[in-house]
Amino acid sequence: MADTYAGREDDVEENPHGGSRVLPFSTTPRLDGGGKADPVLSKAPVRQVLYERLGLEELAYSSVWRASVAEVLGTAVLVFLIDTIVISSIHTETNTPNLLISFLVFLSVTILLLATAPVSGGHINPIVTFTAALLGLISPARAAVYVLAQCCGAVVGAVALKAVVGGAVEHAFMLGGCALRAASTAGMDTSQGLWLETICTFVFLYASIWIAFDKRQARAHGPVVVCAVVGAVLGLLVFVSLSVTGRRGYSGAGINPARCVGPALVRGGHLWDDHWVYWVGPAIGCVIFYLYIKIAPPEHFRADHDFKYDCLTTLKALLY
Repeated sequence: MADTYAGREDDVEENPHGGSRVLPFSTTPRLDGGGKADPVLSKAPVRQVLYERLGLEELAYSSVWRASVAEVLGTAVLVFLIDTIVISSIHTETNTPNLLISFLVFLSVTILLLATAPVSGGHINPIVTFTAALLGLISPARAAVYVLAQCCGAVVGAVALKAVVGGAVEHAFMLGGCALRAASTAGMDTSQGLWLETICTFVFLYASIWIAFDKRQARAHGPVVVCAVVGAVLGLLVFVSLSVTGRRGYSGAGINPARCVGPALVRGGHLWDDHWVYWVGPAIGCVIFYLYIKIAPPEHFRADHDFKYDCLTTLKALLY
């Protein structure tokens, strides 16, 4: 997670003769026979800005696609483990299922982050990827590849889980997927679920991902501590969302849209009911966190990065 904001060094292409690289689009529009600028070529600067600000050149870097494989595998294992933990903790009728689930989530997330961080930065969650893209720590193109990889990994994990559990367990526990309410219970209201996803996402980013994005803190604490903090915060939020609400049929805060979409695609049914909450809520939380970072004093957030892909910077470049 400490390296989640950084691009790999082999992604950088340098001109062997020195100076700047040749840009993929011409910045000077040609004139037609009547002395007027070609309307297509005159748009070249806009296309150039989009190409650079979206980081589309990274789609040609093999390192991005190799890193996405780690995101696929990491998210697949995460979905398989978390959903198995949910099913087994409830199925065994333990006296403290919420506490057991939270502790095992903490262990699972910490281990998986340590495994994937050296390869891809250890996102395995669209919330982390989207926030990194908003802040400009990674390009939108890399973010899109990562989110797609995470969703594919979630489907793989859900398919693997479906293959090893019986039909009765799959039906009873919805493959451990995200749901505001079970088929026969009242569960959680849609507005309440949206609020909870938004709040939990912001707390998750504020209390843990901030440390991973800030290279100064990441170096001071080390990767093991950073990954453990992220896992601990997620486990705590899972416990709070399950315990405080006390709603029968509510599966708890998702805090990972990919983990929610995997079982929904594989199991279907009422897992799709108000499924948008598990995407819109986290997206709102990410934007709030981004705005908080922008108004915070710059000395309190040092990523050793030029924020080339920052969302507001990109919008300004396109408008002006």
